Amino acid sequence: MPRYAFRVEYDGAPFAGWQAQAGQPSVQGAIEVALARLDPGFAAGARIAAAGRTDAGVHASGQVFHADLIKEWQGFRLGEALNWHLKPAPVAVTAVAEVSADFHALFSALERRYTFRLVARRAPVVADRGRVWQVLKPLDLDAMREAAQYLVGRHDFTSFRSTMCQAASPVKTLDEIRIESLDYPAGQEIRFYLSARSFLHNQVRSIVGTLERVGAGSWEPARVGAALKARDRAACGPVCPPQGLSLTGVCYDPDPFS
Repeated sequence: MPRYAFRVEYDGAPFAGWQAQAGQPSVQGAIEVALARLDPGFAAGARIAAAGRTDAGVHASGQVFHADLIKEWQGFRLGEALNWHLKPAPVAVTAVAEVSADFHALFSALERRYTFRLVARRAPVVADRGRVWQVLKPLDLDAMREAAQYLVGRHDFTSFRSTMCQAASPVKTLDEIRIESLDYPAGQEIRFYLSARSFLHNQVRSIVGTLERVGAGSWEPARVGAALKARDRAACGPVCPPQGLSLTGVCYDPDPFS
């Protein structure tokens, strides 16, 4: 059975998350229904495997999954056919490649990259509604950058993970947090770029929600370091809403889509 890797983007707003759930709309479920129209294996109940699970309302431009198909396809035609059957769901395959049997979307991944968009302005956000988290007051970029440095590196992130997290260990290595300010009509857009081999459940949203408190002046930067050392969920700042978050890339060596 040939194995194919797919890069996919989606609008997470109408879904209960990536993972298939009985009675709930999911990105995985939409893709598997589309694949069932193309391949007898999926018509019989085969499943796809993804690089990671995104929560309800979280978007993606660089999610990756793999599927073992009975029929052989030319990659371009497979992507076109799958996109046809995905309509009208807000999900699109942007790349397809045949890969070796030892490629695994989850276990072969070397890095995941997330981007979080925040807009600070008084006027309601209209053009980017559902794509950003809006706060009303400008944020201190330098203070957030200072606070973020406490989190870079290998740490026990118990304070920054959901109590429902199923990861075997809270220890993760956060390779980068980069924070940029962009011009935005009548306000300020701040983008947070985070990369790591893997993340804990709600880790990114917990980090961004905590850094927002620093930018707003409610926390001193050093309090983020203290929260990390506390290894206590109660020490973390608020978990920010999901709509500003997007999985923007998953890295492999070699890159199946290069």
